[in-house]
Amino acid sequence: MLSHEHIIQVVSAALAEDAPTGDITSEHLIPASATATAELAAREPGIFSGVEVFKAAFEICEQGISVDMKIKDGEAFVAGQSLAIVSGSARAVLRAERIGLNFTQRMCGIATQTARYVAAVAGTKAKILDTRKTTPLLREFERQAVRDGGGTNHRFSLSDQVLAKDNHLAVLTAGGKDLTTELLRIRNEIPASVKFEVEVDRIDQIAAVLAGGVDIIMLDNFTLDELREGVAMIQGRAIVEASGGVNLQTVAEIAATGVDVISVGALTHSVRSLDLGLDVKIDA
Repeated sequence: MLSHEHIIQVVSAALAEDAPTGDITSEHLIPASATATAELAAREPGIFSGVEVFKAAFEICEQGISVDMKIKDGEAFVAGQSLAIVSGSARAVLRAERIGLNFTQRMCGIATQTARYVAAVAGTKAKILDTRKTTPLLREFERQAVRDGGGTNHRFSLSDQVLAKDNHLAVLTAGGKDLTTELLRIRNEIPASVKFEVEVDRIDQIAAVLAGGVDIIMLDNFTLDELREGVAMIQGRAIVEASGGVNLQTVAEIAATGVDVISVGALTHSVRSLDLGLDVKIDA
């Protein structure tokens, strides 16, 4: 889960990047004693994500600032809805405004996009998974947003799970080594608690991989007919993951083939930030 400590670390770094020696504009235009009230408002509908992140942006700037969230992570909202009220030092509100919005708009965009995919596969057993195609250093934020949208997280990093792809397999079988034998060797070497996944891009690879005792078989860029054939071959002896060519127009048909999970890089690598606004009013 996204920890408070990590939020503080990342948001503090973002604030320092945005105002390394202070906010020169507000410091010259806004009296130090001025207070302000700001409303976080939705300009379009979506799924919210980033409550603690949004709050942190303001609370780090000014200890006495108040952030009253009117929505929870994972909740849907409509255009025009009031999502939060921020009040306190006008300078602090203005300094934190862009950082709070940048994080929250992106997280809401990811949660909203994920929810669309989850809705598209409703009625099937397929779960929607994210990938490692995340913004560097923001993976925990973006994975939280995927969960808020109803999706499921894939492995967090290269340290979490064995996932052998085509290049790994080419090295593994160099010199004519038998694929099944090599996979069984690896399965015996790694802890039983570590998931073992292998990617295949041809039907004729499935039998050898399945015999290697893997937990998950990724069917990469398979046609719908090939996915159905692959599911039938595996017969529940491993989790079947579909990957490649997944978008909102194709995901329902992919899910209908009987795969267990569908990994979608588009949840994070090309998502559009949602349009949220912070309307600031300096108190009289």
